[in-house]
Amino acid sequence: MRGYFGIGVYQPKTATNIGTLWRSAYQLGAAFIFTIGRRYSQQASDTVAALRHVPLYNYETWEHFLGSRPIACQLVAIEMGGRDLCRVVHPQACIYLLGAEDNGLPPTILTQCQMTLSIPSVRTNSYNVAVAGSIVMYDRFCKQEARQ
Repeated sequence: MRGYFGIGVYQPKTATNIGTLWRSAYQLGAAFIFTIGRRYSQQASDTVAALRHVPLYNYETWEHFLGSRPIACQLVAIEMGGRDLCRVVHPQACIYLLGAEDNGLPPTILTQCQMTLSIPSVRTNSYNVAVAGSIVMYDRFCKQEARQ
């Protein structure tokens, strides 16, 4: 697969969600994961010890994160009201950004993202943050496999 991606959560609320996201990131080929505004390390939900394979970065603030962002790497928000994930071609190099479980991403951050994606659903559009991240990574994986 060409390119790379990272995935992270802005001001995450629960450690279990980070552990679950970390495990999915390992399974689906993420180059790294991160948190902004809250620190975490390995969690019980990470049963594959993903920390040995996928680094976790903790950023104190949004500004700290932006200063560390790779050059030419698109920032892609995962938030309700965005473009339908089913109809999107994923950028070759990008960072997927998810919001806190209870508040999502603030408008000031959404305006700094190059793209906002939304995950369709039959009922409510609100997914658990680790589930939403896992769905996005799986979609990227499937679409890249189909192009090879």
